[in-house]
Amino acid sequence: QLHVVESGGGLVQPGGSLRLSCVASGVNLDDYAIGWFRQAPGKSFEGVSCISNSNNGHKTTYADSVKDRFTISRTNSKKTVSLQMNNLNAEDAAIYYCALVPSERLCKLDESFYDFWGQGAQVTVSS
Repeated sequence: QLHVVESGGGLVQPGGSLRLSCVASGVNLDDYAIGWFRQAPGKSFEGVSCISNSNNGHKTTYADSVKDRFTISRTNSKKTVSLQMNNLNAEDAAIYYCALVPSERLCKLDESFYDFWGQGAQVTVSS
């Protein structure tokens, strides 16, 4: 069973930055479409960003709520996918989940598209 792990969550002040990372045991993430999702208390589960596999040119997609503030990227080693989050505000506070699927299709901000999920990383935005 593929094991997905997120890291990098924590407490940040409004306007601050955090970088989340996602790794998966024993696989080359470059073969996978990867998405980041979040769940805040009392809010709907939301797709934040995704990146397609190498055959799709690593095309990225962002939710309107995070566009121009968040950046998804892969490391050169192809073993980690990161989500750089800048100018964070209270609306960004949530548990963030990394999700993977071995797909040749373009990634989607749709939770049903993904097969493997991490346990989540807490992001708290507070002064």
